[in-house]
Amino acid sequence: MAAGSSSRMGEPKQLLQWKEVTLIEDVITKVLQLNTTKTIVVLGANEDKITSKIKSYPIEIIHNIEWKKGLGNSIAFGANRIHKNYQVDGVLIVLADQPLINTSYLKAMIDLFKVNKEQIIATKYKNGEMGVPVLFDKCYFEELSSIEGDKGAKEILRKYSNSVNTAKLEGDIFDIDTEEDYEKLKGFNR
Repeated sequence: MAAGSSSRMGEPKQLLQWKEVTLIEDVITKVLQLNTTKTIVVLGANEDKITSKIKSYPIEIIHNIEWKKGLGNSIAFGANRIHKNYQVDGVLIVLADQPLINTSYLKAMIDLFKVNKEQIIATKYKNGEMGVPVLFDKCYFEELSSIEGDKGAKEILRKYSNSVNTAKLEGDIFDIDTEEDYEKLKGFNR
């Protein structure tokens, strides 16, 4: 998911430098290392700028023209595309603005996943909340395809809390939403 306008940042945060690449390139590289069936990047705002930076990666880029409706709408857009066009066991949702998530953590989430068991593998934050990255069994595609608003898939996580398992996350996780967040992130790159 990389469809937001980065309004609090004032520039496309997906294109901020992180290590030797941009934030979005970093997350794409991590996801591609998982060797999953398909990697789909959902874009919205700043689509042209971002596409020009990532078009050489072996990914499918889709444009959500209704990205202003929020993260939930972009999740629904991506889930609907997957549900209609691919035969997969589940969907792993990863955000472009969480660069401290590493490939080994994403792999651990996938390793916890059991096909056709109606599982959800979520990330548990230090404050006890659950969220992204999150892996949904294919049985949730219909509900994922109808999410609205900016709360993402949190309502589905609450509704099916008995089906949610969490992967153990070592270290910090935070979203890059503001210039202050970005400055804090730079401290992790020393």
